Amino acid sequence: MSNSDPPAQPSLPWRIASATVMGSVGAFSRVFMNGFNTLEVTGLEGLLGVLDLYAILDDPLIWGMLPMRYFFDAVNMRWGLGAHDICFKNKATSTFFSLGQVLPTHRLWYSPYGGLYQPTMAQAVKLLSGPSPASWSTASDSPLSATPASTRPPAVPQPLFFSTNGVDQFPAPSAYPAYRNAWVHVFPEACCHQSPDSGLRYFKWGVSRLILESDPAPEFIPMFVHGTQHIMAEDRGWPRWAPRIGKTVKIVIGEPTDVDQLFGHQRAAWRKLVAKGDPELLRNGPEATELRISVARRVRDEVEKLRESAGFPAEKNEAPALAETWAKDPLRTKFKSPVDGSLVNRHGPRERP
Repeated sequence: MSNSDPPAQPSLPWRIASATVMGSVGAFSRVFMNGFNTLEVTGLEGLLGVLDLYAILDDPLIWGMLPMRYFFDAVNMRWGLGAHDICFKNKATSTFFSLGQVLPTHRLWYSPYGGLYQPTMAQAVKLLSGPSPASWSTASDSPLSATPASTRPPAVPQPLFFSTNGVDQFPAPSAYPAYRNAWVHVFPEACCHQSPDSGLRYFKWGVSRLILESDPAPEFIPMFVHGTQHIMAEDRGWPRWAPRIGKTVKIVIGEPTDVDQLFGHQRAAWRKLVAKGDPELLRNGPEATELRISVARRVRDEVEKLRESAGFPAEKNEAPALAETWAKDPLRTKFKSPVDGSLVNRHGPRERP
């Protein structure tokens, strides 16, 4: 390793602190979900087969489905996306969530730095990718592959950090080779959506970037979760801060599948677009837009299959999968959707004007 190369992994104190945060939250979740609620999991065997190679953790409340041995191996744990305005409001929460392997993500609803092309998305693509990605991949930092950020924050002086807005500074986990080929867990609906029959909203395009632009192709594992909405229901009474107990949570896990097997056609089309050498075409071109729509729709279809396998009624038409269907929703942070009667919470400090 040359003097200019980054270390293989973060410092030992950071790894110990990260393992402590991840392990403590995981252990608490396991006790809460198995001791105070009922947890029913389908497909865990296939998931554990992948975990033994890479490791994955879901959002903290449903980590309880995993054996304890997965909670303290910080290098192999999952990475997630967390709202910058909620999880990273000050130094204390920023440190906690960074140790918990959460990436700071701006939401356009609350920040001009949000959107599909924010720097955090490039971090997520790099985490999914190997240490030596092909030049067409965003993870390669090749000018040919660049999908330009909507805002271009100046480079921070330390190579092991990145900025989301040109002012803040966060650890850049993708700089460490040990963190490459990582597991990135996302919730493509990007809001709290509690519908009567656990129906799905449309999926946003961030998941499309992860699938189209990473190299080599990662494994894809869809999951469907039902019951957490009863633990923290949007219409719950006092005390609102307290999670409810005595609930049943069902988790259905799909078969691990190579991304190229499901999305090979779209990824090949993306590589052809990259070869044209036009960053603006990758950002806003009609072909790029259609590819993102196609991938997000396919991801949603895979999760919908799991939903129906859990005993919920099949969708009557394709309307719920379309973004334009949900344009009827009011411009508020909390509301009952006129589309499906669901309770929606975009979790923020203020109403959008």
